Amino acid sequence: MTAKLYLVATPVGNLQDITFRAVETLRTVDIIACEDTRHTRKLLNHLGIKKKLVSYHEHNEADRALELGEHLTNGLSVAIVSDAGTPGISDPSFRIVQKAIEIGADVIPIPGAVAFINALIASGLPTDAVFFGGFLPSKRSDRRRRLTETAAVPATLVFYESPRRVTAALADCLDILGDRDAALARELTKIHEEFSRGKLSQLHSKFSSATLKGEIVLIIDRIRDLERQVKKPSSLVERLAEIEAEGIDHKAALKLVAREFGISKSEAYRIVQADH
Repeated sequence: MTAKLYLVATPVGNLQDITFRAVETLRTVDIIACEDTRHTRKLLNHLGIKKKLVSYHEHNEADRALELGEHLTNGLSVAIVSDAGTPGISDPSFRIVQKAIEIGADVIPIPGAVAFINALIASGLPTDAVFFGGFLPSKRSDRRRRLTETAAVPATLVFYESPRRVTAALADCLDILGDRDAALARELTKIHEEFSRGKLSQLHSKFSSATLKGEIVLIIDRIRDLERQVKKPSSLVERLAEIEAEGIDHKAALKLVAREFGISKSEAYRIVQADH
């Protein structure tokens, strides 16, 4: 019988969101690998499931993937779960999936909750094209670089963010992306679930002095044609200087600013040269 690796989605908050298929899978596999054994044990106790648990998180992922790969090779079935949501979405699972494919095991997704999908569909922003950027970098210069890279993406932008950094992140979003329509979702599926919608400037003003708790999802509207027209060539040179001041070399900064302004790198270069 072919070994099987199951990627099992678990609730992001409300325990009733687990699927019948997920429960049956967790009951029948030989091993459950999870981020935090204590956290997963609570879920299993709620479901009345007793099963061997092993830790599988970002700090031991490489070594544990090898161990789990050996279990799969020996014919054991393994389920991967994260603390909340779907494994692989800003949570570990990439290495064990690679290992499972390498040894010829079946990789089987057991679908369920994904925080950014739930936030997106209730945000009121377009869902026809979506860019999911995971967690924004904690360092300001890295965060601003990431936002600059995604500024011209023709899709709704979705990011995860920490409560303690959300004010700074909103300020950077406003500065680099412009005052776009946006939504902030927190505590999804829980008692204190909250959606705040408006312009980035309004959200920044609302949360600048607030103390937030819980996981946060930022959803930001895509760039619009009007925004491309409003930006003038002279502001491109100023923006280039700002990016370079953050420590990014000229070649990389030119590429980023061209993407942000929705033009080719060669066109951006001509504008910069004409300004000198």
